[in-house]
Amino acid sequence: MTAAPAAPDPHDMPHIPVLLDEVLAALAPIAGGVFVDGTFGAGGYTSAVLGQGAATVIAIDRDPTAIEAGQDLVRRAAGRLKLVHGTFGALDEHARGAGHDAVDGVVLDIGVSSMQLDQAERGFSFRFDGPLDMRMSRTGPSAADVVNGLDGRDLTRVIGLFGEERRAGQISRAIVRRREQAPLATTRDLVAVIESVLGPKRGPEAHPATRTFQAIRIFVNRELEELGLALAAAERLVSTGGRLAVVAFHSLEDRIVKRFLAERSRTSAQGSRHMADVAVPPPTFRLDRRNGVEASDAETARNPRSRSARLRFGVRTDAPARPLALADLGIPDLAGMRFSG
Repeated sequence: MTAAPAAPDPHDMPHIPVLLDEVLAALAPIAGGVFVDGTFGAGGYTSAVLGQGAATVIAIDRDPTAIEAGQDLVRRAAGRLKLVHGTFGALDEHARGAGHDAVDGVVLDIGVSSMQLDQAERGFSFRFDGPLDMRMSRTGPSAADVVNGLDGRDLTRVIGLFGEERRAGQISRAIVRRREQAPLATTRDLVAVIESVLGPKRGPEAHPATRTFQAIRIFVNRELEELGLALAAAERLVSTGGRLAVVAFHSLEDRIVKRFLAERSRTSAQGSRHMADVAVPPPTFRLDRRNGVEASDAETARNPRSRSARLRFGVRTDAPARPLALADLGIPDLAGMRFSG
């Protein structure tokens, strides 16, 4: 009998998976199990989990380019990899569609992939001049539609909430003035408007456009909503003793993951000195450590992208999954946004 082709070593891949060894340790044991990689990207985590002997990996990505590029790995995995085009917010539905009502672990790598950042035509990065797109799925309203069509007050809210930009109002007003003359069409157009307010990049500090680009990308892709939906879906899908591991690169996403795991692992609510602790539903996750795991100095030297990464993980208990309101995780409601794009 011919052995199945080996998965490539993810340590040798051009897009290095962040905190890879720590993620594998958080998901262990892996051999013989069924796992979901909710953010396939270049396939780094998927390759590593397959290399650790997983029986099946269900990998999900909303980007059709990633799905197309992943077909070679599907072939080499010889039936052990199911690659699904879709959003990770529905990862439990995708797993059931692949024939699995429960899995042994879920891994999520939150944010934009390095592949997307490196493609000028995708418009994710201000390092290149390209169309203002930023759509991970390549469908729906683009970044150009947002900056040219969103009400000015809502644009201020987007930049302030998702970019944590203190001068969001000034930037949004500058964008509105610019689009009244001509629509913003390229990343360079948007950078020029932001620099007119904040000035050009100086020294080693981050480019002044960083926060605004991040905000618009998160809004275009509904990234925080998807993350909240994915956490709830993982709670429903992971079997008792299974693992949920999430790598986040920004404080916005990390706070959501931290809040979810903290709330889902509580055994009681703190009362006052006059009242006993308040009973809470049984915890759905157990945390082996409360603090996030950060990259080592060696990894950050090898892969600068890992510098801001933080891994949080939990072990699923046998308690039933509970309903989740996105507002309880601090995820803003965007339903009232006035958008004419």
